[in-house]
Amino acid sequence: MSGWDEGAVYYSDQAQFPESGTDAAAATPSRHTILRKFKEFIRNLETDKNVFPYRESLINNPRSLFVHLEDLLAFDAELPSLLRSSPSDYLPLFETAAAEVLQSLRLKEQGESGEMKEPETREVQILLSSKEDPVSMRMLGAQYISKLIKIAGITIAASRVKAKATYVSLVCKNCQSTREVPCRPGLGGAIVPRSCDHVPQAGEEPCPIDPWIVVPDKSKYVDQQTLKLQENPEDVPTGELPRNMLLSVDRHLVQRIVPGTRLTIIGIYSIFQAANSSASHRGAVAVRQPYIRVVGIEEVNEASSRGHAAFTKEEVEEFKKFASRTDAYEVICSKIAPSIFGEENVKKAVACLLFGGSRKNLPDGVKLRGDINVLLLGDPSTAKSQFLKFVEKTAPVAVYTSGKGSSAAGLTASVIRDSSTREFYLEGGAMVLADGGVVCIDEFDKMRPEDRVAIHEAMEQQTISIAKAGITTVLNSRTSVLAAANPPSGRYDDLKTAQENIDLQTTILSRFDLIFIVKDKRDYGRDKIIASHIIKVHASANKTSGDSRTAKEENWLKRYIQYCRTECHPRLSESASSRLQNEYVRFRQDMRKQANETGEASAVPITVRQLEAIIRLSEALAKMKLSHVATETDVIEAVNLFKVSTVEAAQSGINQQVTLTPEIKQAETQIKRRLGIGMRISERKLIDELARMGMNESIVRRALIVMHQRDEIEYKHERRVIVRKV
Repeated sequence: MSGWDEGAVYYSDQAQFPESGTDAAAATPSRHTILRKFKEFIRNLETDKNVFPYRESLINNPRSLFVHLEDLLAFDAELPSLLRSSPSDYLPLFETAAAEVLQSLRLKEQGESGEMKEPETREVQILLSSKEDPVSMRMLGAQYISKLIKIAGITIAASRVKAKATYVSLVCKNCQSTREVPCRPGLGGAIVPRSCDHVPQAGEEPCPIDPWIVVPDKSKYVDQQTLKLQENPEDVPTGELPRNMLLSVDRHLVQRIVPGTRLTIIGIYSIFQAANSSASHRGAVAVRQPYIRVVGIEEVNEASSRGHAAFTKEEVEEFKKFASRTDAYEVICSKIAPSIFGEENVKKAVACLLFGGSRKNLPDGVKLRGDINVLLLGDPSTAKSQFLKFVEKTAPVAVYTSGKGSSAAGLTASVIRDSSTREFYLEGGAMVLADGGVVCIDEFDKMRPEDRVAIHEAMEQQTISIAKAGITTVLNSRTSVLAAANPPSGRYDDLKTAQENIDLQTTILSRFDLIFIVKDKRDYGRDKIIASHIIKVHASANKTSGDSRTAKEENWLKRYIQYCRTECHPRLSESASSRLQNEYVRFRQDMRKQANETGEASAVPITVRQLEAIIRLSEALAKMKLSHVATETDVIEAVNLFKVSTVEAAQSGINQQVTLTPEIKQAETQIKRRLGIGMRISERKLIDELARMGMNESIVRRALIVMHQRDEIEYKHERRVIVRKV
């Protein structure tokens, strides 16, 4: 007889008309019974001894209640199945139950006149969560309509918040009688009656058909927002376009989601009549558009590094134990792209990029970025794209794009006009979707210059400003950029200057913390080892025994990166700071000396940005060891990384002033003999002729470079033909 003294009116659950459909009535319990069960569940569910989680949660947060369907199943096996089969009937019941329980739990309040009175009932929003697997967006069909479903995806657009009426207040224009009509939740409207039920008196005019006028001021409203959810990129079948689904969220779920967030939602699969349906569909009354009315959002920001992901105690113990090892840095570097042979320095740089430095907010509002940008430049077939693909798989949030196929709007943000409301809204591009992660841009040199400019702001200020179509806004894009590019001639040419090989503007180069020149060196011993490594990789590719282990290792690395990024924000120590200062000043002096010798500025500038780059690298190295202080050893390692990448790139290629050895002078004389003033000859033919005379090909090429610098010869027809000038 639990709940007998609740002060409610009770009646027996007997069918009113026993002869019609007694079985059906017996099968589904009455709404009152279910309401009582829901109230008992909120009040009496114990997890531990004398711990009532839902009761506590209601008192602490009276606006919404987060319910796990597993707890409901443990309490009563019937309730979850009822919720799943007809959620639109039983969810309002659940909310009523929660509101009633909350009212009984709260103390009486003192009124204005001083007497104690019952607190007024407030609405409680029930948010559901469950541990079942999400359904694929492609599987949603007619059998799921009005059922509870769970799907996962990435939000690509969010509308502005609108007010949605729950009760519409109507007034009759003839007799001024009023009534309230409930509104269907979600994207449904209210059903306004056609006639007024006022009985006219003698001599009074009867009310006409459709007499009701809506009074907006007296209606009741809740907040509502629509989102667009797109399939996760990894779930899209090959060769298909990603599908998207309209979501409708209301009350406390509004404005919690920004575009680019990955989430799993539970909702009611519903249908609505689209207002702007095409002319062919307008006659088809029965055709409706599907949408999902969200009743629970899980893992908001779980996958991205912005939110606090849930780590178990065992995981945290394991991570701390690993970080305390002396060889933690080497182990992490060995886990980066294990199928690629060699390239240790690139792997170290990629590891630093994945962990990232510390973001800093200064007191005057200036924000300093903590993300590390890396550029890989060099010959084809040096596994540049493989590095990018590995980072895309391993980083907690990553977007992969190719330079030729991406426009400025696709990388930053585009303004789109909504077809139904005709208002403009923003859809985030790759840099916005990867906020808190990594953007991998392949074929960086093939991008159009005007599109490359769009990345400038995103790479240094980490924001994207937009002023188009009446929308002026600033979007966050706190991303690292990993870019791969080829030199203009396809291969890296040692006989050209660094400037000719790195055909990118100084403005974009200074934004990259590390610039690696990856060359395909021809070396017998190295080639042999690489060949055997690649053959081994191909031979052992299909052995499934190690497959699960590699997947587990990848997942472990991903979790470790996520843990380090959320828990650890290192700063430089005193000794490290002074060491770094001296190193930076020395770099600048070396560059000045080189510029004075060659008479030309280096292709890769060494500026204050590069000093900040070394600071970020030191912080990333400390973060790998979960240390809160970046020590001098971290700075030394960061400076070494910087030397083998950016400084080497700045000094690479042939210097402008080629030292004139006797061999070069001799080659010059032979070229001048062979080539009269005003004559032209194919470069290949000239080199072959001089090679027959016993001259070295590279010396002949150097002699040609010297003559070209002195303006004695010029190249024509894509440098294939040499013409001797007057």
